[in-house]
Amino acid sequence: MLGLTFAPRLKQLDRQRLYSFKKRKVYETQGFRILPDAYIDTELIAENWSDILRFVATIKLKYATASQLFKRLNSYSKQHPLYRALKEFGKIIKTIFILRYIDDPVLRQSIEKQLNKIENAHKFAKAIAFGNNQEFSSGEKEEQDIIAGCRQLIENSVICWNYLYLTQKLNDANQKETQELLTAVKEGSIVTWQHINFHGEYDFSEEKLQDSVGLNLPKILSWRRAENQE
Repeated sequence: MLGLTFAPRLKQLDRQRLYSFKKRKVYETQGFRILPDAYIDTELIAENWSDILRFVATIKLKYATASQLFKRLNSYSKQHPLYRALKEFGKIIKTIFILRYIDDPVLRQSIEKQLNKIENAHKFAKAIAFGNNQEFSSGEKEEQDIIAGCRQLIENSVICWNYLYLTQKLNDANQKETQELLTAVKEGSIVTWQHINFHGEYDFSEEKLQDSVGLNLPKILSWRRAENQE
């Protein structure tokens, strides 16, 4: 309803429950090999449909966040009718996703690739914040924000350097080499840091700040513009 779609990797997929609008016997008589485990309460969804739309509109218009609204619904001693209706509606989305996940190998591969990238990003953050077991030594929020900001700055600097270096390599490569590099970048990740020595000294003197690689920024930017024009 918000125009967002999630594609998680579900653990123990064989234990996930499937839901349907019709009873299980209907699908058994039709010879379906994958059968639903329970029935969706469509009446509950219909009875609370107006409240569901208001709930979504509140999030869409940013009057409140989804976490705030769900926290309020969870605060009731008994499950709120709207909360129960949202759970029923969620069963539809989850069942459709599980069936797609089972049937579509491209979807499964895409999910695995994205998860690998996320895990790689977590490893990247740990590689940078290697001291103190990746724990904040300060309890003050302001100092923690500074530490997190510095880590983000280092991450962005490494990624930016990777982009500049690879773009220059693409600029200097012939047609065959360019295609091979583009394929490698597409199948891999720009978030790589094995070539960076995080355990060395940080020297910001004028001598050390000189470009030792020879990055040609005008040439790099002109290659990017030429690619966009094509």
